[in-house]
Amino acid sequence: MKVINFMKYRFLWFSISGIILAVGLVFLIINGGLNFGIDFTGGVSIQAEIGKDFNIEDVRTIVAEFDKEAVVTYAGNDNETALIKTKVVLDEETQADIVDSFKENFGIEATNMQFEVIGPSIGNELKQQAVTALLFAIAGILIYISIRFEWRFGIAAIVALIHDVLMMIVVFAVFQIPVNSSFIAAILTIVGYSINDTIVIFDKVRENIKFSKNTNSVTLVDRSVTQTMARSINTSLTTLIAILALYILGVPSLREFALPLLVGIVSGTYSSIFIASPVWILLKKDTKPIIAQ
Repeated sequence: MKVINFMKYRFLWFSISGIILAVGLVFLIINGGLNFGIDFTGGVSIQAEIGKDFNIEDVRTIVAEFDKEAVVTYAGNDNETALIKTKVVLDEETQADIVDSFKENFGIEATNMQFEVIGPSIGNELKQQAVTALLFAIAGILIYISIRFEWRFGIAAIVALIHDVLMMIVVFAVFQIPVNSSFIAAILTIVGYSINDTIVIFDKVRENIKFSKNTNSVTLVDRSVTQTMARSINTSLTTLIAILALYILGVPSLREFALPLLVGIVSGTYSSIFIASPVWILLKKDTKPIIAQ
């Protein structure tokens, strides 16, 4: 098998990630942070059972009168229900006006509409719990990899995981995608998925160390990445196809979970190959022949 010189361009891979993260930081500053959804900020969820095919733009026209930034999607098995989420707190008078507008445009009664006030279910306390869970996961991964391999592998893997989390935040910051509770679940899912791909490569590196005592770390990693490349790509592609199907065909709640997964899987595959492995080389601090331990 011909060995591909991936690590020859390791500083290019770092630069690509650095530029993307810098762009994300700029957008975070310009937009004043992430676009937190009603799970974080609170608001009102409106479900209108129209009972027939309708143009979602007609619903947006009605909704725009009280909140131009409200999220409007289809719901129900036959897409005959409109689901509206707004951060604006609606008083009884405004709710009555909305009911009248739907009755006038779609001929439905008040009994076909449901208003649900959503409190900030993920407040500061739950946000802290999410961060704590992520830190515990990272600490556990660092300990596990350091014991199974060595501490350099552990540090490299954690850098790759942090890279993946930041990439997901960047995408949501640039496109101002609402951040809800599903985003936190997706981050924790990607942490587990990405580390699995990284361990496969590191395991191959450790295996090659035993049989390549006179090979420097750059060549060793290039060989290991080349040997595991097909596995990494095939695993990611099959997972992406499944998640993409959920995003295209799934209900809105599934799409909110599938979108960050799509970003995380792509970023996780990239970081396992082009971030974790080069970081391990840098931590070795040399490119001299390494000796099996």
